[in-house]
Amino acid sequence: MINGKLRSQVDKLWTEFWTGGITNPLMVIEQISFLMFSRLLDIRETREEKKAKRTKSKVRRIFSDEDQKLRWSQFKRVTPSEEMLKLVRDKVFPHFKKVTVDETKFGEYMKDAQLMIQKPSLLVSAVNMIDELPLTEGDTKGDLYEYLLGKLTTAGINGQFRTPRHIIRKMVEIVEPKPEDTVADPACGTAGFLVSVMEYLMEANTSPKAIITDDEGNRHYTGDKLVPYMDHIQNHMFNGFDFDATMLRIASMNLLLHGLDAPDIHYQDTLSNNFPERFPEFASDYYDVILANPPFKGSLDYDDVHPSLLSRVKTKKTELLFVTLILRMLKMGGRSATIVPDGVLFGSSKAHLALRKALVDENQLEAVISLPSGVFKPYAGVSTGIIVFTKGGRTDNVFYYDVQADGYSLDDKRDKTEENDLPELIDRWKARDSKTNTDRTSKAFFVPVQEIRENKYDLSINRYKEIVYEEEEFDPPKDILTRMKKLETEVMKDMEELEGMLG
Repeated sequence: MINGKLRSQVDKLWTEFWTGGITNPLMVIEQISFLMFSRLLDIRETREEKKAKRTKSKVRRIFSDEDQKLRWSQFKRVTPSEEMLKLVRDKVFPHFKKVTVDETKFGEYMKDAQLMIQKPSLLVSAVNMIDELPLTEGDTKGDLYEYLLGKLTTAGINGQFRTPRHIIRKMVEIVEPKPEDTVADPACGTAGFLVSVMEYLMEANTSPKAIITDDEGNRHYTGDKLVPYMDHIQNHMFNGFDFDATMLRIASMNLLLHGLDAPDIHYQDTLSNNFPERFPEFASDYYDVILANPPFKGSLDYDDVHPSLLSRVKTKKTELLFVTLILRMLKMGGRSATIVPDGVLFGSSKAHLALRKALVDENQLEAVISLPSGVFKPYAGVSTGIIVFTKGGRTDNVFYYDVQADGYSLDDKRDKTEENDLPELIDRWKARDSKTNTDRTSKAFFVPVQEIRENKYDLSINRYKEIVYEEEEFDPPKDILTRMKKLETEVMKDMEELEGMLG
């Protein structure tokens, strides 16, 4: 959690951009990301210099001798402000494209980096404020960036929007990723799912004695049990793909600030023909865990979609294609929690039916979790659900849970509330038992696979949930009429008294 002082610093920085003429929230975050990246490179270079001095070895440089003037610690002192702007725009930003850290080239998502700040005074203010942010302090830098991302209040043009962090966390808890797993998000956006997996691993793999509590009572998890897995975690565990360059840069920064020094994030439309060509290893039978909230909007031309997907579901709808893609990308026994619009669960087209048949008959569909329609406000009011499935295996019974409240109001304000079904969802999921969870008036219950087949593979919760209607009791009509007459008599009496007073 970030404290009040840090929150006000970020708010002030945000206001500086808005008053400086940059009002698109995505652009503000992108520009702040670039400047944070610049400072982090300098912090890393300084760390390498100290390490080389201590060990009397050669410095592993990010900045060559002639590029030293491009370091944050150097250009932040440049005056006048017009000279700083010129240096950052014409030298520092072009340098991003050739940066390599730990053999990982950041140029893929920094190649189009541009400084959009045109006012010298705004750049100076932004540099001074970012210079004060605690980018070296463990969890704080990640929380700080999450707070920044929380200011995204508009959906992207491709239908992508930020998935609420508390929903992501519950999805991660459901699939329970292990430190030896490989994890992906085929439409990663700001990398919220991947970040949450890293946080979950840190918490699940910290010894009680290794938990640090700060002065404000916040617990910090050191992940001491992850030491044997760190090479895998840093270099092989996480993959994210997106075809929005801005999201790609934000995702990379988000992971960098959450402790993943060389994030494996790629510019790629994973539904397209060239995904298996560019990334043959990742495109099929590779991942242990996939978590996703794919774009729901729009449809694609058949020519743009890889034939392996169309052979399973002949459709142009992205939400159906993405679930098919996830099944292809998972290795046998791999598991996924994926958010889908409700239409996927009950749509009547051949493609809808083919996808649901594949989930139920060829894989293990484990759960359908219904979410309230206000969860994604203010971005969208669409009704959605989470489907949980394992590639291969057999479906015997499907666990259903009806989330009616998520701890926030379901209007555009999304204020915190007392009502929250999510903790119970996890409790009921962990203690699930198809023999005892049979009460369909409850929020949690099981449905046998044969009943789903008999209902033409309809997976919507409304098909199976039983609603108990409370019978309202009313007084007999004669009693109501008697009371009305008595009331009328009293009114007439009062009116006669009032008339007497006036007369």
